[in-house]
Amino acid sequence: EQLVESGGGLVQPGGSLRLSCRRSGITYGGYYMSWVRQAPGKGLEWVSSIYSEDSTAYYSDSVKGRFTMSRDNARKTLTLQMNSLKSEDTAVYYCAKPKGIAGSTWNAYEYWGQGTQVTVSS
Repeated sequence: EQLVESGGGLVQPGGSLRLSCRRSGITYGGYYMSWVRQAPGKGLEWVSSIYSEDSTAYYSDSVKGRFTMSRDNARKTLTLQMNSLKSEDTAVYYCAKPKGIAGSTWNAYEYWGQGTQVTVSS
C-alpha cells in the first residue's frame, strides 16, 4: 500500500495547517494509522494514532489539545488538523501504519509515506 502526504508549508507561530494522507490499496479488519514526525537532527516522534473502526484517537502530550486526527475510510484519507503551531512543531510529518498502535522508531511501522515539511517560523 502507498501513502501520500500533502498540506505542509511555512506558517507563523500560532497559525494552523491541515495535513492530508491519501491511501491506496485495501486493508481488511480493524487497524491503526498514525502521524509521526522527525525534526532536523532528532529522532522519530509519534504524534497521533486513530483506529479504523471508530473515531478513537490518541495523541502525544506535546500536541494534545492542539492537533486533531480524523479519518474518512470511504475516501481513504487521513487528516491532521494542527492549530496553535509552535516552532518546536517544525518537522517532516509522515503518515504511517504502525504494527501496533504507535511507536517512536521506524521499526514500529509497517510502511509510511514520503513525508511533508512543516515549518513554523516568523
